Amino acid sequence: MGALGGWMVWVVPGIVLLTSGSAWAADAPTGGGLSIGAVSIITGGFAMAIASAAAAIGQGKAIVAALDGIARQPNAAPRIQVAMIIGLALIESLAIYVLLISLIVFFVKPFGG
Repeated sequence: MGALGGWMVWVVPGIVLLTSGSAWAADAPTGGGLSIGAVSIITGGFAMAIASAAAAIGQGKAIVAALDGIARQPNAAPRIQVAMIIGLALIESLAIYVLLISLIVFFVKPFGG
């Protein structure tokens, strides 16, 4: 399991258990639990934090690999730079997609609430 997978095994189930307490209640909620809006804000925040961290790690590895390739073959620097910039744009687009989904979750009222 990778570096991210190890801690996610514990964090994700913990978040699910902490936020789903009212789902198992026998009576109707009396307003003491988390609202749908609060859960959506927490979920969007965690999603953006994880996506930003993963994008930063991916971009760091891509830049290190590109600089290593340029150091080994300086004549191939322009081709390596073009491939690196395209790869960085694709990595960044994944973080932007998560930001878009987080904003949708923030501003769209789920279940009409």
